[in-house]
Amino acid sequence: MPQLNAGARLQGTRTTTVLLGLAQTLAWASSYYLPAILAGAIGQDLGMSRATVFGAFSVALLVAAATGPFAGRLIDRHGGRPVLVASNLVFAAGLGALGLAQQPLQVFGAWAVMGLAMGSGLYEAAFATAVRLHGAQARRTITGITLFAGFASTVGWPLTAWLESSLGWRGACLVWAGLHLLVGLPLNAMLPAAARAPAAPAEAASPASPPAALAPPQQRAAALLLAFVFAVTWFISTAMAAHLPQLLLAAGAGMAAAVGTAALVGPAQVAGRLIEFAFLARAHPLLSARLATLGHPLGVLCIVLIGSPAAAAFAVLHGLGNGILTIAIGTLPLLLFGARGYGERQGLLMVPARIVQAGAPFLFGLAVQRLGAGALWLSAGLGLAACLALGRLARELRR
Repeated sequence: MPQLNAGARLQGTRTTTVLLGLAQTLAWASSYYLPAILAGAIGQDLGMSRATVFGAFSVALLVAAATGPFAGRLIDRHGGRPVLVASNLVFAAGLGALGLAQQPLQVFGAWAVMGLAMGSGLYEAAFATAVRLHGAQARRTITGITLFAGFASTVGWPLTAWLESSLGWRGACLVWAGLHLLVGLPLNAMLPAAARAPAAPAEAASPASPPAALAPPQQRAAALLLAFVFAVTWFISTAMAAHLPQLLLAAGAGMAAAVGTAALVGPAQVAGRLIEFAFLARAHPLLSARLATLGHPLGVLCIVLIGSPAAAAFAVLHGLGNGILTIAIGTLPLLLFGARGYGERQGLLMVPARIVQAGAPFLFGLAVQRLGAGALWLSAGLGLAACLALGRLARELRR
């Protein structure tokens, strides 16, 4: 009987991983990765600069920051299925509104609606759903979800470009809206229903209890350190996504080499997640995260010491670290605080990350404009600061 129960649990986690992984691939491809392809066409059609279109996207990120804790609280209480299904409806509404927009204000309004969906339908909500279903055993599910969604840009960018060339940017938005209704919604609707939230006294005996019993002051300190680490790593990731080709050009690479090298980041992220899944799954998540925060600074060191010939090494090291850190965002709060209240706590921890993410392209762009490739010293310093913060957290746990 125990073997049957273990087999059923394994099958359940695999089902959750596949359903959430596919749904997350669609959600990321149709939101976070959409402006890179459509911003120029939207701006040209509606008389907006490309920067203004990205400003509307920044509004979506700020709305997502405000929405995340509320969505997480709903997942804690009712499970992830109803929240994620609702996010597909909101995604469809936002994409439909964007496809029908006739003036800049309507673009901003459409992206604000998209922000509601992003705050309740991207990684934080998916991770909270996995934890709500599988408790402390959700680490491998979280890793599996990121493995699927790691191909969101690989799938999303070419498909969006093809749709834009075939149907125009409006048609591309409407097709993505339809995919949320025809594909994303059924995937999320097939998720298992979550059990009723347990009463508070059951926490002590629950397998979801935190492995490390932290006193309240330690919990507050750990939460602040994690919020800082998540904000720093998302700032670096977003800044590199927006400016990596320009940085490589400033470091001496040619245009073709810069673009080709930047394209290595996506596969490297997936490779990092595979490494975490295959080799680091039994390691402490803090060890994985600390190693991952060193990826970007080591890549910068390669650029500084060798120059443009090390551009590929930089891109791969940055991508490897970023891929593993995406998993750490889901697993570290589970390790430190347990499964109870995970969704709301995860939403709160990610508020600073969403805010700095919204400003990262503009702020780091100023640094690139003034310092050129020297701006990498700034991002490397931030990566080292994140590593030091995780080291401080590890010392607190050892106590």
